[in-house]
Amino acid sequence: MLSTTTSQRYLSTRGGSYGFSFEETVLKGLAADQGLFLPEDIPALPSDWQDAWSQLTFSELAFKIFSLYIAPSEIEPTALRDIIDRSYSSFRVPSVTPTVTLDHAKKVHLLELYHGETFAFKDIALQFLGNLFEFFLIKRNDGKSGRDREHLTVVCATSGDTGSASIYGLRGKKDVSIFVMYPTGKVSPIQEAQMTTVTDANVHCLSVDGTFDDCQAFVKDLFNDPEINSSQRLAAVNSINFARILAQITYYFASYFSLVTSGTYNPAADQIRFVVPTGNFGDILAGYFAKRMGLPVSKLVIACNENDILHRFLQTGTYEKQPVHGAAAAGGLVEDGVKASPEGVKETLSPSMDILVSSNFERLLWFVAHNVYGSHTNNPQEKKAIAGGKVKEWQSQLKIDGGFKVERQVLDAVRADFAAERVSDAETIATIRDVYRWPGRYILDPHSAIAVTAALRYPESPHQVALATAHPAKFAKAVEMALAEEKGFHFKNVLPEQFVGMEEKPRRLRFVMRSEGLKGLRKVIVDEVDKERTEK
Repeated sequence: MLSTTTSQRYLSTRGGSYGFSFEETVLKGLAADQGLFLPEDIPALPSDWQDAWSQLTFSELAFKIFSLYIAPSEIEPTALRDIIDRSYSSFRVPSVTPTVTLDHAKKVHLLELYHGETFAFKDIALQFLGNLFEFFLIKRNDGKSGRDREHLTVVCATSGDTGSASIYGLRGKKDVSIFVMYPTGKVSPIQEAQMTTVTDANVHCLSVDGTFDDCQAFVKDLFNDPEINSSQRLAAVNSINFARILAQITYYFASYFSLVTSGTYNPAADQIRFVVPTGNFGDILAGYFAKRMGLPVSKLVIACNENDILHRFLQTGTYEKQPVHGAAAAGGLVEDGVKASPEGVKETLSPSMDILVSSNFERLLWFVAHNVYGSHTNNPQEKKAIAGGKVKEWQSQLKIDGGFKVERQVLDAVRADFAAERVSDAETIATIRDVYRWPGRYILDPHSAIAVTAALRYPESPHQVALATAHPAKFAKAVEMALAEEKGFHFKNVLPEQFVGMEEKPRRLRFVMRSEGLKGLRKVIVDEVDKERTEK
């Protein structure tokens, strides 16, 4: 590899892979040992960052941060700036992710992450990831033609937001096909419309007669299928791809500078906490990277719904699946994309956070193990090996026994940076209603309401920034449930103009039967990719 820093070289959390470039990390997504990719080190900020970066635009800030993780020998600075600029040019507000104050007296602020094309926080990462895929493929295919060109086949399972954000990030990209599987009848109407009304030839929506878990199982089967991997280069766009974590670091810095430059927050006298609605741990992990780099964050608060594995871990040090079934699992609203799971996930009003385990938590555990168990040696390679071995051990216990317990020093290391709160559906509805009654008449979606609920439990705390991860129109039924009796509330006033009439537009989708199995799905994908490449 050409000249790089330790933060520009990547390894697997499970110790089986080292020395990967950023390009390899992005295109592979998942390491061969089933671990997740991480930079070998988290870079420190330059000494003058608070002054030098304070007036930067979102794109300029992203360039400064991304450059610490991407070697110029891989993506030269002018190309990286172009990728970043194109990634955020379609956002509806110039600041991309504005921070607004909900209540000055309570010092509660809201980081709005829903101003992208699909009105969800995932746009911020997936626009960038789509442009990265395109950049690397153009470079690899220079001078090639026809079947000699490398072609990327992206497959993903979705309960709504990941699918639409992935489609909008990859639509029309050369040498890329995307196949999005979602459970028939189990995503919200607007989420389905956002996916299926995209008519670009490289976009393929597959409606599966099953659950979200059936869709996920199909994705896992595809990645483990030798036959399809012999003809297709499969790629992942969910949060296991480190580029998504990287892209999300920027808005923590942007929010910090927004509060400082507006005079709302004085870093010399005040402290700041970020409160993050958390399912798979990717969004808050980006906050951990920002904190480790040097952003002065006093605490990162994990705001869970009733699927509370992370809250339980912070309380006890035990990371353990606790599946629920039958009446105990029931809840949520099918109209908002709630997804019943035979694995035992509790159904809630915040379906994007309905998880049994948090896949990205493995990345945090690697850093904690590196610091705790590697403290007795000064050998960097030995420290990495120790951390990888420990994570592999924990993940093996999770797979075989359904959980694992960490030692006290590991739990204390996690608690140094994180706190956790559990929020019920009833509390979520109450917060949507209460915040609407405040002077600003702000309307929260249920995921954002979980973060605000958690923030309000600390009335004497420093400034708190709750992350607003979706526009309320994405989860209309829950919002209407909370506000239907409120004077002056009409949901039509909330509905973005981009959503009006979307459900009546022509659809482009294909139904996939579970009974046809992997063989049937494989044929669909191979045939569609072959058709695309032939027509080109």
